[in-house]
Order: sequence, then C-alpha cells, then structure tokens
Amino acid sequence: MDNSLIKSMPDITNNGKSQIEVPLEAVGMSEVETLFSYSEGVGSWTNIPAEASMYVNLIDPKAKGIHMSRLYRLVSKHLAAGPLSRTSVESLLLEMIESQDKKADWSEFKIEFKLPLERKALVSELKGLRHYKLYLLGSKKLGEPAKLKLGLEIYYSSTCPCSAALSRQLVQEHWKNEFKSKESVSVDEVFKWLGQESSIVATPHAQRSTAEVEVTLGDAQSLNFVDLINSTEACLGTPVQSAVKREDEQEFARLNASQLMFCEDAARKIHSLLAEKKLKKEIVSFKAKVSHIESLHPHNAVAFTKSS
Repeated sequence: MDNSLIKSMPDITNNGKSQIEVPLEAVGMSEVETLFSYSEGVGSWTNIPAEASMYVNLIDPKAKGIHMSRLYRLVSKHLAAGPLSRTSVESLLLEMIESQDKKADWSEFKIEFKLPLERKALVSELKGLRHYKLYLLGSKKLGEPAKLKLGLEIYYSSTCPCSAALSRQLVQEHWKNEFKSKESVSVDEVFKWLGQESSIVATPHAQRSTAEVEVTLGDAQSLNFVDLINSTEACLGTPVQSAVKREDEQEFARLNASQLMFCEDAARKIHSLLAEKKLKKEIVSFKAKVSHIESLHPHNAVAFTKSS
C-alpha cells in the first residue's frame, strides 16, 4: 500500500484524547490463537497450539488507548523466533512496555496450552499419549526483574480411606459369618473364598481427581514443565493411565489401595513436594488446589495449600 495513503489515515490512538482522564490497570487481548515451540531435556515440541493473553497498563490518563496491534506482532515475533524460554519471555515483556511510547510501565503475558507426553503403562509394554494442561504467566514492572509463574493441572485417582475401612469391615463380618461353624480353616479354603466375587461384599469408592499447581520461579530458574508434571504425579502415586492391559489395571488397583487419600492427604503430599523444591531454591513460592470429583456425592471435595 502507498505510504502516503497510510499516513493520511486517521490515527486515533496517537492523536485522540480521552474525554474521561483515568489511567487503566490493564489493557490488551485475551484468547489469542497462536503456535509455539518448546524444548526440555526429555524432548522438543513444535507447532503447539496455544492461547495467549497480553496486557500493558495505561498510565497516561489522557491517552485514548494503547497500541494493541503492536502487542500482537511482538508476541507473534517472539514465539516464532525459537523455543519458549525464560529469556524469550523476559525480552517480550520488556518490548511490550517499550512499544507503547511511554504510555505503559507494566506488562503481562500468559500462554495456555496442552503438552503431549508419551507415557508407558505401569507394567506392560504399552505406551500412550497424555495431554497436560499447562500455562506460563510472566509480568514485568519497568526497572524491575520479570516475574514468571508456571501452572499445571494433572489427573489422578483417589480412593477414600473411610470407604476402604468400612468395606474391609463388611468383608471381615461376611467372612466370620461364612466360617463361624468351623473350628479351623485351611489356607486353601481362605484362598479360594477370597477369589469368589460373592465374598468381597463391598469395595471402596474411588474417583478421578485433579491437582492444580502454580509455582513462582526465581530470577535464574528455567522453565521445567515436564519435571514439574513428573514430580507431582510421583508424589501422589496414582496418576491416570492411557493404554493399559489387565496387568496394568491390576497394578493401578494395587497403587490405589496403597495410596488411600482424602483431599487433605493429597494437598499435603503436594505441599511437601513443593516445600522441598522451595528449600532447594528450585522455586520461590507455590500454591495448589486439589479436587476429588466424588463418586459418593454430587459435589466435590476440595483442599488448598500454599507456601508460607
């Protein structure tokens, strides 16, 4: 297009003035569709679909608005330049502020996405994909270091300790009633009895559960989404599975029996993990929410925790 024609077009953002002179906390765009790449020690990913949000404040009370298209172009440029990293996000946040002709001194960038990870079955040779919901949130005040936060959501299974105890009691009482007429019972008789469907008269209830974790990184700490996913799943002990055979399902049942937990137990496991990461200076702070999507109730059991 002819530059002279472009220059003749009205520029309300630069030349207009607001009739109500009030600064604004944040202005920008949300749910912007984009693609990016990411690398961590375990692998590399390209063309990951994502949604980005980008904001700056508007400190000039007379300014009509911000240069919104500049934010879009900057985000597109930085995401296309190479794998998402701490350095690239810090550079983006600074350029977002600088792009606004001194109308802003603060910026925020958030990218939300699902990262595909191949997961091996618990026992068998099967493998399957899991897509993990993640986000990176960065913010910067002019003249201060950028602040970065990582967030994730994982699914796991939770088996109710109370339900397990009540089920065991019913099985005990049923066994006692079945064999009350006998003075002694052989190991083979007990073994056979335990294998009958009619013998196990009650089973504990379990449900799919979610853990939402957010950690704040220190000034020199890298993005390590996969490490955070793996360590969180390991601390809970019962991550959901993708492809399974019977031996995997049996092992999953065993893990659930060995990791009985209320939502309070799950929250404390995660707190212990993240507190250790904080002690090792891998993170600065954290918060977490666990939700047990009850099979007994039509509502959820929820617990929260955060660093002190």
